[in-house]
Parts: sequence; structure tokens; C-alpha cells
Amino acid sequence: MKNVFDITAFGAVGDGKTDCTGAINAAMQAAGEAAGVVIVPPGKYLSGYIKVPEKVSLIGYHAWSFRNDGASIIVLNDPDAKCLLDITGAFGCTIKGISLNGGHLGEKIHGVYLEWEQYNGGGQEDTPTIEDCRIGSFSGNGVHLKHIWCFSIRHCMLCHNNCHGLYLDGWDGFIIDNWMSGNRGAGICGDICAASLTITGNRVEWNALAGFYLHNANSVNITGNYIDRSGGPGLNLANDENHKSNDITITGNIIYRSGKPRRTPYNSEYESSHIWLNRCINTIVTGNAMHIGQDDGGRGTPGPEYGIVFRHLKSCIIKDNTLCCGSFKKNLVDLGNHAGDVIVKDNVGEEAPDRKNFWPDF
Repeated sequence: MKNVFDITAFGAVGDGKTDCTGAINAAMQAAGEAAGVVIVPPGKYLSGYIKVPEKVSLIGYHAWSFRNDGASIIVLNDPDAKCLLDITGAFGCTIKGISLNGGHLGEKIHGVYLEWEQYNGGGQEDTPTIEDCRIGSFSGNGVHLKHIWCFSIRHCMLCHNNCHGLYLDGWDGFIIDNWMSGNRGAGICGDICAASLTITGNRVEWNALAGFYLHNANSVNITGNYIDRSGGPGLNLANDENHKSNDITITGNIIYRSGKPRRTPYNSEYESSHIWLNRCINTIVTGNAMHIGQDDGGRGTPGPEYGIVFRHLKSCIIKDNTLCCGSFKKNLVDLGNHAGDVIVKDNVGEEAPDRKNFWPDF
């Protein structure tokens, strides 16, 4: 039984000129009937909306770099599409080695899209894997996962999207070894529900809203990430009065040059900070290193004004963090109104002596 399908056998041409929407969807349909693999040879393929079936793998030859799309490239050419790859209902699918380029077409068009009307809308774990992909320049989110249940995103670059690199509303995810660079929203945004997540070893840089924007989060490990030049907090867990975050570990991260000025003004001066916590329970912040800075080449306004800002905590620990020249105004800002025991101790370092000297005498 044939179960490997090359899109060029269905009429796709990787010349960057030919519309390949029909050919790619025909290959997808054939693979769906066989629980097979769709191959994207090196080339630039123009396409509109693509529906990925259940148990299908879409495989390309990545060869992408920080600035270039690579070998197997699918470029959006329909400004009215809701997304490029729709993986809703594609249980167990894999997207590997593909570059997706949105060209900033349309309004809020997402790169990879999964959305159910309600949690557990599909009745089973979604379990998509997105690996070795470069997903960028979409007018929406690079990857949009709404009401997701189980997923993995590994060694991808989610970059230069008009909204977030990764938007998620759901739980049970592995987000490991990725670049989230230059998005106009956050590198990772979970503004409704972000639960049961392992977020490890990512480089999250130059995102305009925040590095991580996680509100109403629970059971999240944030470990060993490098978070650089966020236009707001490197880590924003400042829940509103109707939400809280609980059971969070923030450990072993480097957070650098947070608080970059952005197009829209801050809602609060405390958004110019490395870590901002509000209404968090059973959360530990330990073993992180934070430092001020400005744009590359000594340009731009340096930041942030504050180091770790916290309010309305319960059963939380902020301990053993280093903030040598960690901020300009105050490294630790306790806004009070705590609902239970909070331990804040053994955090070392002093604020920067002025706005030109980012390192003290040593």
C-alpha cells in the first residue's frame, strides 16, 4: 500500500510562482486515507489554506537559519485564508522540517492553527508535534493552539509574527529548544489557560509585549530559558482580579535587557521589569540571573526600571536570584496585599549606579 506522497507528484511546483494549494491538499487527502507521509521537496511553494488530516506527517528538508527560510518552504498567497496549516482534528500529526512564511498577508492569519469551540472539543488528546520548523511573518500568531490538549513544539523558530510566536489556550505541552524572536506580541502567550507545561531551553528575544505572558497558568515549569530584550517583562504572570496562577517553578533562567520601549505605552510602570508576579500561589522563583541592558551596539533606551515586582502572593518563594545591576530603580518591589506566607531572601545584587554604567566596579 502506498503511504508516502510527494506533493510534486500531484502537480506542485516549487518555483515560487505557481499556486500549489490544490496539489498540496490532494496529497494531504491521499495521505489521510493511508495514515501516511506527505513529502515537501526543496523549493518555494505558494499556497492558500491547507487542511492536515489525522495521523499524517508533513515532512520537509529544513535547512533554515536565523535569517533565511531554508529548503522546503510553503508561502501563504491568500490574504483571506484563516491560516496556512489547519491541524484541527489532525490527531497525532507531525509537522517537521518545513518553513512557513506568511508574508504579513491579510489580518490575523495564523501559520499553524488548531481551534476547538470548547476544551476537549475533539474528545481525545490532540498530540500534534511541530519540530524543526521556521514559522514567521504571519499577520496573526505563528502557532495558534486554542483549547489544545497535549502537544510538542521542539527546535522551531517562531519569528516576526504580527501577534504572538506561540499562542496557547490549553494544557499538557512540551515547549523545548525553540527560538521565539521579534514577534509583536509575546514569545509565548497563554492569556486564558496555560496548564501542565514544560518550557525549557528556549531563546526568547525581542518580543514586543513580553517574553512569556502567562495569565491563569498552573502546573508550569519554566526552566533554563534565555529571555532577552522583551518589550515589557521577561516573565509576566500578573493576573487580573478574576484569575490566578498556581504551582509555577521559575528556575535557572537568564533574563536580560527587559523593558524595551514599545509602540504602545505600558499599562503600568512595573511592566518595565524582568519578572512581574500578581495573584500567584505556590510559586517559586529561584536561581535566576537578571541584568540591565540596551539594544545591540549600545543603542536604544536601556532597561528595565525594576527587577522582580510582586503583589498578592500566597505560599511563594523568591530566593537565591542574582541581580547585579539588575535594574535602575529597584531590584525587588514588594507591593504587598499578600494572602499567605511569602519568603523573600538571599537575593543578591544592587541596582545600576546610573544609566551609562551597566556594570559595577569589580
